[in-house]
Amino acid sequence: MQLIDIDKSRYRKHLNIVIIGFISSLLIFSLLFGTVLISLFSTVGDSAQLAQSAVDTVTGEQETNFKYNFLGVVLALLANAAILHSVKNHEFFKEIYYVWQIKQLQNLIYRKLTKIKAAGKAGEEKALIILAFYYQSQIQVYQLDDNTITLSSIEKQLQQVKDTITERGLDISAAQFEKSLITSYGSD
Repeated sequence: MQLIDIDKSRYRKHLNIVIIGFISSLLIFSLLFGTVLISLFSTVGDSAQLAQSAVDTVTGEQETNFKYNFLGVVLALLANAAILHSVKNHEFFKEIYYVWQIKQLQNLIYRKLTKIKAAGKAGEEKALIILAFYYQSQIQVYQLDDNTITLSSIEKQLQQVKDTITERGLDISAAQFEKSLITSYGSD
């Protein structure tokens, strides 16, 4: 995956719209699905259940619609996931989906980072390519998300990788990164 320039204001605007839309649709779908499930399957409040209700009150066990409401929330999550999956390649989601993919790659790299760093210190080209990509992508994502607290330490780590590349006389850049390089460093 190649790093691309992202318009930060467009990314933040679209991300905020998606977050608000996701939360709103989750609320609406949860209520809708819960209401439909309760109306179809619930026996709470039926006249046939009034006698049982009196017994439940005495024993302390009261029937609720919790399971239908919970199932409504689960169905709402699944519906939202399906909607997001179907629109992920739309132009509106370009930046959001790109950052999501970058974060997933960073997670894969992070799980093997100890091995990759050791190989990078030894001058292994694959490791240096992965590290260059990892630190450059972290800088990009941190700047997009306004997470600047640890940015200076990441820049120092990237500079160390660049110094190692220069010392070894290698021609390496983050543009050479491919996801398949990560598999060279074992399974999780």
